[in-house]
Amino acid sequence: MILLYGMISKKEMYQPFLEGVQDGFKVVMEIAPTLIALFLAVQIFRTSGALDLLVSVLSPVGQLLKIPKDVLPVIFAKLFSSSAATGFLLDIFKNFGPDSAQGVMSSIILSSTETCFYTMSIYFSAVHIKKTRYTLAGALLATFAGVMASVFLTGMH
Repeated sequence: MILLYGMISKKEMYQPFLEGVQDGFKVVMEIAPTLIALFLAVQIFRTSGALDLLVSVLSPVGQLLKIPKDVLPVIFAKLFSSSAATGFLLDIFKNFGPDSAQGVMSSIILSSTETCFYTMSIYFSAVHIKKTRYTLAGALLATFAGVMASVFLTGMH
């Protein structure tokens, strides 16, 4: 369709395409170090046992909020990486089943929250913004709202 438009309007299509590819490649090269550092940090956090420690420390708060201990890793991982959070979700599916309270709650959390730190680091580094003002607070508040909505909806399940 785009080629047909170019042929009918007699506009050059190849050169703008190449320029777009070059611009896209520059953006990828700018954000690659941030991406690599973020993925590495998530893996170190997970394999070092720090995530397990964080879950055990915050599980009393989770109990107060009616969040099962097994769901906490999904919440923490989702702040940084959807892939890591999906891995935890699959573990929950394997251990409790997809229709369990943990499975439903984790599924809702994954679909109603954002990878705050990942998204902020990629977008702000791409446009060279250093002062993010209230972005993180707003993102974490929205994540908390999504988590609490999942608790409410799972209670209706």
